[in-house]
Amino acid sequence: MEPSFTSWMVIVPLLSLVAAWAGTALMLAYASARLVDVPSDRSSHARPTPRGGGASFVVVHLLGIACCWWAGIVQPTVVAALWVGGLLVAVVGFIDDHGHVAASVRLGCHSAACAGTIGLIGGLPPLDFGAGAIDLGWVGTGVLFLGLVWHLNLFNFMDGIDGIACLQTLVMTLTAALLVAGQSGQPMAALPFLVLAGATAGFLRWNWPPARIFMGDVGSGYLGFALGTMALWTIVEGWLTPWVWLILGGAFIADATVTLLVRAVSGSSLTEPHRSHAYQRLSRHWRGHLPVNRALVAVNVLWLGPWAIVATWWSRYGAACAVAALVPVFIIAVRLGAGRAGEI
Repeated sequence: MEPSFTSWMVIVPLLSLVAAWAGTALMLAYASARLVDVPSDRSSHARPTPRGGGASFVVVHLLGIACCWWAGIVQPTVVAALWVGGLLVAVVGFIDDHGHVAASVRLGCHSAACAGTIGLIGGLPPLDFGAGAIDLGWVGTGVLFLGLVWHLNLFNFMDGIDGIACLQTLVMTLTAALLVAGQSGQPMAALPFLVLAGATAGFLRWNWPPARIFMGDVGSGYLGFALGTMALWTIVEGWLTPWVWLILGGAFIADATVTLLVRAVSGSSLTEPHRSHAYQRLSRHWRGHLPVNRALVAVNVLWLGPWAIVATWWSRYGAACAVAALVPVFIIAVRLGAGRAGEI
């Protein structure tokens, strides 16, 4: 007897979880000898910890995406975007985890990966701001490109305390899987998101506070790119809107954006490591990473998630929903002093 739809929805992420858990165990042995992150005054951890463990879930997700293509769930263009662009981002990140890659080289590779994704999957469809759809043309393509590059780097900026990037990914992928299953008319289309959710959960077992290994740039860059690429896939297919994805990523978007703007206005270096993100300031104030992670999940589940569902059901009012959902989160980031030196 062939497995039922429900069985696949359980078996696939579970296999991804186990594979990523085992892969991270192997990476731990490798990274402990070659990729140890030594704490500095700009670090949020207190003891030397291996990095680069995100390579495990990168491999698992790419293999899972290939299986989804073989099963007819995703188009070859989506697979190509993730395999070519995702591998480029991951390899550059892995090299950077071993040493230093110039910011210009990283940005060039990230830009190439994002441009390739747009070329393969497509640009923004007409956007509905509440009074009818508007085709933004090349302006929309430019905004999309900048948004993908920003989202790719977003996870690198926000991966500063144990578990936070994994939890954000889990919430986003699980919510997206639910929405895609309901909106696409093809419930199996949720599987690419469930594969990433399972792989991330497997890694989280090792990254849970206090972390035994960090995901490194290889993991954080890939997560930002993969989520952005799969988001574009759902947008081009007409299942979800950009407003829904802005809401789903709202916690990270608000903190990173406010931090960048405040540091830019104050004249601080935008490429120099720092500990001024709102979540980092909060972890010092609460004297731990776990309380911040709990707060992140609460904001996502109790506030942003419901707004994303509403924006999906009443897509005509998606832009208004995004404003209503994100403004309070941006205000919280400002009130927590994102981008400022000192303590809360």
